[in-house]
Amino acid sequence: MKTVHPVTDRLEPEPLDPEQVLFGNPKTSSLTLAEDGDGAESGLWRCTPGVVSDTEVEESFLVITGRGSVEFEDGSTIELRPGVTHRFAGGEKTKWTVEETVLKAYWIAGQV
Repeated sequence: MKTVHPVTDRLEPEPLDPEQVLFGNPKTSSLTLAEDGDGAESGLWRCTPGVVSDTEVEESFLVITGRGSVEFEDGSTIELRPGVTHRFAGGEKTKWTVEETVLKAYWIAGQV
């Protein structure tokens, strides 16, 4: 499903490090909606189909559209689908498998 909304038209390309791309030709884009001087940030992030690796920051997110999964080093996974929420503690090494373009709202914690 393609998300059609004036805000999603404002997402800017955010190129992946080629070493993060494990399969396919995924493209990412994002839009920062709010940030403060302590590093806290909220916004939107989109990833097209493919498989990418990442090291997570302290973040909470809500999947708005799309389907896929996030696999952790210990083998556990979370399914990505509309309505799913998750909180990363920060530092987790993950593999994102995106089957249908994922759009998520995110909140990154600032310095305490």
